[in-house]
Amino acid sequence: MKLMTRELAEKFKGYPLYSQDGKGKDATIVVKYFNPFGRGTWLITEGEKQDDGDWLFFGYCHIFCWEWGYITLSELESVGYIERDLYLKYGTKITDIIGRNNG
Repeated sequence: MKLMTRELAEKFKGYPLYSQDGKGKDATIVVKYFNPFGRGTWLITEGEKQDDGDWLFFGYCHIFCWEWGYITLSELESVGYIERDLYLKYGTKITDIIGRNNG
């Protein structure tokens, strides 16, 4: 599965890095990546294409616990089998997925 599409690249134009700063768990999720066979969920809220062609993302991520952080597209691709949630509705907030008090 392609983790980055033209459609996603267009969406990220409206959500560059730091664009949702201060929103916390009320931030809009642009894309959700997950490992269907093990640990790893990435709720990506911001992203920008870098000069080297890679993408730098920011979001709320869970491997051992929920935490905010950065990850690149190439790092996600190197994890192994990662999928993109094809059913995520536009406008979904982090609180819609994990609640306000989790994480």
